[in-house]
Amino acid sequence: MVTSSKKAVYAALFGNLGIAISKFVAAIMTGSVSMWAEAYHSSSDTVNQILLLVGIKASTKKATYAHQFGFGKSQYFWSFIVATMIFGISGVLALEQGISSLIAKGHTVDDPTINYIILAIAAVFEGNALRVAFNVFKKGIKEQGKKVNFSALANEFKESKDPTILTVIVEDSAALLGIFVAALGIFLTEITGNVVYDAISSIIIGIILMLFAFFLAKENQGLLLGESITSRQYKKLVKVVKGIPEVKKVITLRTMHLSPNDVLVGIQVNLVDGLETDQIETLTDKIETKIMEVLPNANKNHIFVEIER
Repeated sequence: MVTSSKKAVYAALFGNLGIAISKFVAAIMTGSVSMWAEAYHSSSDTVNQILLLVGIKASTKKATYAHQFGFGKSQYFWSFIVATMIFGISGVLALEQGISSLIAKGHTVDDPTINYIILAIAAVFEGNALRVAFNVFKKGIKEQGKKVNFSALANEFKESKDPTILTVIVEDSAALLGIFVAALGIFLTEITGNVVYDAISSIIIGIILMLFAFFLAKENQGLLLGESITSRQYKKLVKVVKGIPEVKKVITLRTMHLSPNDVLVGIQVNLVDGLETDQIETLTDKIETKIMEVLPNANKNHIFVEIER
């Protein structure tokens, strides 16, 4: 999944880099504040993709004595930084640009044709990046043996532990929405001759970015604090362990995601009476195997089985 995530990030990175340069050129040539807002947005997205790649790279570092469960949560940290940057750079700058222009009423929008061309090209690149990320997202659903439909997509988006894919999807969705708002503002300014619409578009883009950033920050906060596996996985895990004849009951089961594909599992079980030490050891291995069947990407070294005697 890491390789797939990187593919989605690279698609977004190269697209946003070219788009950012084009939008800056268009903003300078035409003076449109909504175009400036979009230029800030794409520049921020370009930096964000680099930070996501830094997070993916850092998460693959081997465990050390100081970090004995590895560095998997680096992805969550850098994704959280990306969310704050969307808010702190793109959102605030777009909002400030729009409010300043609305108050001053001194800017003009010259020959909007170039803006339409750049926005159309940007929509194509952003759409392609969203398509790549969305395909990776759907692949995760298919790997679980589910049929891809609206319900499955909604649940996966809610339960996904991969912040990289979520961030790319959210960024590209916000970008496409921002492009539409910018184009609408420029169009209304062109047909009315009133630059207020252009300024309002910049303000709306800033608000959109802030809302999307807040959503991402909230999602990553939960992952940083230590989210458990999904309730579906939890119930399935209890069911398969209880299905082992020698297991009388599951007393406790606690889990925490250390990375999108690494889970810390601590389970305490009560066994039937009369088992020998060798039988208990064999049974412990069997429980670990059952857990790995439910969580195939889990690290066996991070599964801890405790037997209640």
